[in-house]
Amino acid sequence: MAEKTKTKAWDASRLPDLTGRTAVVTGANSGIGRTAAEALARAGAHVVFAVRDLERGRGAAAAVGGSTEVRRLDLADLSSVREFADTWGDRPLDLLINNAGVMMLPEQRTADGFEMQFGTNHLGHFALTNLLLPRVTDRVVTVSSGAHRWADGRIRFEDLNWTSDYDPRRAYAQSKLANLLFTLELQRRLTESRSPVRALAAHPGWAATNLQSHTTNPVLRAFMAFGNRVFAQDDRAGALPTLYAATEDLPGASFTGPDGLGELRGAPTLVGRSAAASDAEAARRLWTVSEELTGVNWPVGQLVAGR
Repeated sequence: MAEKTKTKAWDASRLPDLTGRTAVVTGANSGIGRTAAEALARAGAHVVFAVRDLERGRGAAAAVGGSTEVRRLDLADLSSVREFADTWGDRPLDLLINNAGVMMLPEQRTADGFEMQFGTNHLGHFALTNLLLPRVTDRVVTVSSGAHRWADGRIRFEDLNWTSDYDPRRAYAQSKLANLLFTLELQRRLTESRSPVRALAAHPGWAATNLQSHTTNPVLRAFMAFGNRVFAQDDRAGALPTLYAATEDLPGASFTGPDGLGELRGAPTLVGRSAAASDAEAARRLWTVSEELTGVNWPVGQLVAGR
């Protein structure tokens, strides 16, 4: 009997030729953002490193090679988000990868007074996406996390900015749940507008990056350091779900992550999400609140409809 051929797991070697395409990757100066940017550039894309620290961004872009540029973007400051979008002009943008994020910080506020994790991970990307969306031609990929399941099953609409009972772990989880609800409602609106653009989300599993260093809790830092050594995959493997979502022919609102036990590591595949992350009513409510908080609205009439 002939031996059954095992299908090769999806990896960056299976990226299509991206010559002539432009991608913006937020937070591309380190971690999975840098790795994703490198893979996209290697596949021929022109990659824009959207970073807060220009010096670090230039260093990362130089090391990556290929066709790149570096532009300043501070997602914790809506004026910076608007400046990035305003200076983008009329250039077409094929891929917007909302990758940057902060994790389990001590209580802090953005330049606009929002809780730092919600403001950076969700509101900054919400504003950026809507401002750039009339230029996007293919898809928006937003990096969430399996940690969205820690969010007590809901968004704290009564206190989004955690003015009381601040908990860095739960605040981070809320921001990652918000990423998934944002993707869900964005896809609904794109479909309703007959736009060919797709919205997808991805999570890296447990990837050993510097994101975990943001927490100042010594016990949590020690646990994460241990986990990075024992459970985690490296940033190259952690970037694969993002790259998979950015280039494979997947349905809108899909969520990708590792296929291994607990979705901690493995090859990229379609994965599930919590019931709270599938709540269409909560997604619409979050969108409305996000428009009010950021002053950035759905670009009515500016999207190109599909054929």
